[in-house]
Amino acid sequence: MTNQVMPASLLPLEGAFNFRDMGSYRTTDGRTVKQGLLFRAAELTGLTPEDHRLLEGLNLKHVFDYRNRGEAEQKPDPQIGQAVNIRIPANTAAEDAPSLDLEQVFASGLHKQFSKNMLGDLYAALPIRNASYKKLMELLKNPEANLPLVQHCAGGRDRTGVGSMLILLTLGVPYETVLEDYLLSNVTLEKFHRQMFDMAAQYVSTEELKEVEEAMKLQEIYLKATMDSIITEYGTFDRYLQEEFGIDEAVKQQIRDYCLE
Repeated sequence: MTNQVMPASLLPLEGAFNFRDMGSYRTTDGRTVKQGLLFRAAELTGLTPEDHRLLEGLNLKHVFDYRNRGEAEQKPDPQIGQAVNIRIPANTAAEDAPSLDLEQVFASGLHKQFSKNMLGDLYAALPIRNASYKKLMELLKNPEANLPLVQHCAGGRDRTGVGSMLILLTLGVPYETVLEDYLLSNVTLEKFHRQMFDMAAQYVSTEELKEVEEAMKLQEIYLKATMDSIITEYGTFDRYLQEEFGIDEAVKQQIRDYCLE
């Protein structure tokens, strides 16, 4: 992977993958999401001193962590400047699950749980009555006080991908653009994924590895499962915003006026 093909939104950090600025996307009303307000990332525990210096310049007010307790205890979030660290698990079913690193997962055979159906079911469940996204959107409702913000999980792709979708759609970014932002993690995480698959190859057959690689690759069907779940439950995304988060048209316009230019 060469720097030339990496997106401009990717911050040049040594100790964290997939740390991206969600700004610069065009909205349906012709405005653009401001840069420097909304970020998405993978786990942050490996940030170097130089990374910290770069990130402190962002003046982050919140670091929002979707991971479960075991993940967070194994790789705790560092303190970044004056930012407030918040952790609310997006997948509450895994909150008390034992913490296993990826090598332990493959060595123990737990990788057999990875499948398109498993991930599809997770994506469908995430947006509905989820305390984690309720808190995220509560922060977004008062952008003056709560932004800039970075949201993250382990890889910054699944749980963070859904959170990013909710934010960008609220700002008026078209779904097609949101999908492009989501799938961009296949590029920004290529090195991370390759390291994982090279490690997994020690424990699984070639056929099993191919199945894991296919299931783990971000695909349109996953994010579509989230959107389909919202529409099935609420009919429209605007009604979803109103009933899940108390974001009516007036609040939505206030958010957009602050976050767009």
